[in-house]
Amino acid sequence: MHSGTVLISGASIAGPALARWLGRNGFDVTVVEKAGSPRPGGQAVDFKGATHRRVLDQMGVYDAVAARQTAKTDWRIVDESDRVQAVIPGEFIGGDLEILRGDLSDVIRGVASEGVEYVFDDEIVGLRERGDGVEAAFARRGTERFDLVIGADGVHSAVRRLGFGPEKELVQPLGYWYAVASGTAAADGLQTHLPSGRGVAFGYNVPGRLALVGGQKSPNLFVFSSTGEGYDRHDRSTQLRLVEEAFRGLGWRVGAMLDACADAPDFYLDALARTRMSTFTRGRLALVGDAGYANTLGGFGTGLAIVGAYVLAGELAGARGDHEAAFQAYDRRMRSLTKIARTGNAGPFLAPASPGRIRTRNWSFTNRLMYRTMQAMTDRFATDERIPRYPLR
Repeated sequence: MHSGTVLISGASIAGPALARWLGRNGFDVTVVEKAGSPRPGGQAVDFKGATHRRVLDQMGVYDAVAARQTAKTDWRIVDESDRVQAVIPGEFIGGDLEILRGDLSDVIRGVASEGVEYVFDDEIVGLRERGDGVEAAFARRGTERFDLVIGADGVHSAVRRLGFGPEKELVQPLGYWYAVASGTAAADGLQTHLPSGRGVAFGYNVPGRLALVGGQKSPNLFVFSSTGEGYDRHDRSTQLRLVEEAFRGLGWRVGAMLDACADAPDFYLDALARTRMSTFTRGRLALVGDAGYANTLGGFGTGLAIVGAYVLAGELAGARGDHEAAFQAYDRRMRSLTKIARTGNAGPFLAPASPGRIRTRNWSFTNRLMYRTMQAMTDRFATDERIPRYPLR
């Protein structure tokens, strides 16, 4: 049964996940992606708990994700002489199942072709709702009409900006930034892989800054507090300068890590931020994943994206063409599920603001009771059995 035409902006994770459900349940789906092709590799993302497992199972991708998962990576927090101050276990950092973002996207797209057209190297530049549809203007395809338009295009969502309001009003910077880059020189002499198969990353803290190298994730990670003055999201030189100014003059392996940023083709910098939204629909538009409920490095983004796509598709399929009822139900369910994304800030945990706070953070992982309490809290946030079991194909 034909259930309508849907345009999805974004082909990373949330977009293909939603396309998989809608395409197999009667919708004609177009996914548009600004990048010229699927992006490989990237940072590791993870899943945790029974809810994530159930959705991946029902989607039919759990075994494929498990087959391409990365090994658990422990973080060893060290001083300038590589003496270990604390160990943050991989189970806390990486959840139950961890996979590179590009690999996960590839797996989901592999089951998201039925009823789905993918369009790369294009983007939405205008949206106008007219009666029973939405006119979407593309940079290259001209203008086309769709019944619904979904933004799955990340924290800097074009759909959110065009249909809901300016980013500065809907996205809250958290006072911290992060940068990632490939390159292995800074890890020379460190044991980044154990015979057991686990990875090891080494982190060095000074107040307000973290430099992390090695392990299964991006080889070089920086987290730091900053106002971001002079930053231009489209200008690599200003991005590099922001990182260099934050870490210039530090010891340990930071110099080699900064050199890696300058040379890496995949260098990436962005602010830690969270969206300030408790409803994710407007008219015939909806947001899923980081476009609606981002919290950078918070540890819940990918799981929320997969769950959000499942809930939105389930409500749309069950509403039999009544998108208003489906969107109301989606907003109601996701408002509760995304509460953690509207409150957390990973910056003070990763880059504590003072020597005392660094010591307290480290102590929390040497104290068994404290660690178990923190682990139990993350498990509870990740699992929510109130999510219906939608009868989706």
